[in-house]
Amino acid sequence: MKRSKSTGAGACDEGRERGAVAVEFGLVAPVLMLLVGGIVEFSYLYNLQISVSQAAREAARTMAVEHDDTAAVAAGIAGAPGLDPASFDFDFTGVCDGTPGNAAVTVTYTAGALTGLLGTTLVLEGEGSMRCGG
Repeated sequence: MKRSKSTGAGACDEGRERGAVAVEFGLVAPVLMLLVGGIVEFSYLYNLQISVSQAAREAARTMAVEHDDTAAVAAGIAGAPGLDPASFDFDFTGVCDGTPGNAAVTVTYTAGALTGLLGTTLVLEGEGSMRCGG
């Protein structure tokens, strides 16, 4: 059996529905893309923060055991593989000089953003502390 096209009042509704779907997609798509971009940027930022914190812990541990700034900086950079070594800044506040105390390190890392939703430059900070003598 063949269907015949109706010439009644609802005959043009099919074409109008296609247009409505396109308009709805046009309204929802930017919000969806913004949400996906935010998820990507936050994930990237969180991964960087974990790496910077690990670099601070490694630098503090090396400083507490070896009492050497240069070795501590090298250990901190090695503790965060995949990050640009030139973007690190290490600040040592605790010195292990034979007295009881803690070796403390603050690491600052500057990175560029992926999507630009949170700005063009991201500055992250990680802190590490270790009891002197290991």
